[in-house]
Amino acid sequence: MAVKIEGACDPKFNRVKDAFAENFEKRNEVGAAAAIMLDGKSVVDIWAGHADQAKTRPWTRDTLVNVYSTTKGVTAICAHRLADKGLLDIDAPVATYWPEFAQAGKAKLPVRFLLSHRAGLPAVRKLLDDDALFNWNKMTTALAEQEPWWEPGTRHGYHALTFGYLVGEVIRRITGQTPGAYLRDEIAGPLGADFHIGLDAKHDARTADMIAAPLPGPGELNIFAEVMKNPESAAAKAFMNPPGGMRPGLVNTREWRAAEIPAGNGHGTARSLAQLYGALARGGELKGVRVMSKEQVARCSIEQSNGPDELLIINTRFSLGFMMSQPGSELGPNPKSFGHPGAGGSLGYADPEAKIGFGYTMNKMETSLLIDPRATALIEAVYESL
Repeated sequence: MAVKIEGACDPKFNRVKDAFAENFEKRNEVGAAAAIMLDGKSVVDIWAGHADQAKTRPWTRDTLVNVYSTTKGVTAICAHRLADKGLLDIDAPVATYWPEFAQAGKAKLPVRFLLSHRAGLPAVRKLLDDDALFNWNKMTTALAEQEPWWEPGTRHGYHALTFGYLVGEVIRRITGQTPGAYLRDEIAGPLGADFHIGLDAKHDARTADMIAAPLPGPGELNIFAEVMKNPESAAAKAFMNPPGGMRPGLVNTREWRAAEIPAGNGHGTARSLAQLYGALARGGELKGVRVMSKEQVARCSIEQSNGPDELLIINTRFSLGFMMSQPGSELGPNPKSFGHPGAGGSLGYADPEAKIGFGYTMNKMETSLLIDPRATALIEAVYESL
């Protein structure tokens, strides 16, 4: 039975709607939404499927879902806004804002290295308590004490979990607000973007359950199996310390949703991602709300890290807080596009050249490492429609 797609789609972008339908027919989609803004105008805002594995709850206009590392881009937007306002100098030492960070040889480590995954702090060496994931002070104290795994600036490696605590603590020290509160008050609230870092229980009824990805098949890269060959490595510790972070079903608990984990537990709609990136795609402003200046948006497209990733066993490419296009994982054809994918498939990005803000959210996880084939199908359809 063909999936029923709801929402609005400019006829010019019907190819996107077709690709979205094909994701259900051919790519195991269960519930999903896709949204595109073009120069500040919504041209695609569609959704379909179900919010749970049993297919008892329909995916609706306002269904929220966990987007894993797509959250990193939203956290980076917060940091760039502070830089734009003159409250954060990206080239200043982190310790300027967070004095305790100066421990273990990190006195001169600049904020730039936190944003570009060059800080050498992808993991904490000492074994953390299971609950440390949900304890902001435990995580930031442990990171302040941690000696870098490599000389900062010399290499890059994906700070899968620690990115959020590192950048988030700088935001907190400058503003006196948690990253989630700053996002709500300064960016998402004024824009009317339904995106949350730290989700109130009142939203649980409209939050989709995440459905775990199948295990990689024979011959497919199983990144967790690879990193666990050396349990003391930075890669193993990045994913397995605190130890409770990978337990099955954690993502669907109230404990996970309520916490602020700015590298991985943002909850939002595809529409909210399209709004956030749609503002940046047209010089930093949307519907009279200025998120950041044109000059600061331009800094989001400047490459900082490119090549072999110390953690992920693949090549990665980053600007200041955002992932950028690389062969096989393109954010459209234009080189200045920037954004972030999330584990399992979600994606948000801005293309300032085409003035596109893109958002895709889903609940059925797949094993793709960077840009998921479902998102790629949508991206290709967008540019074919222009």
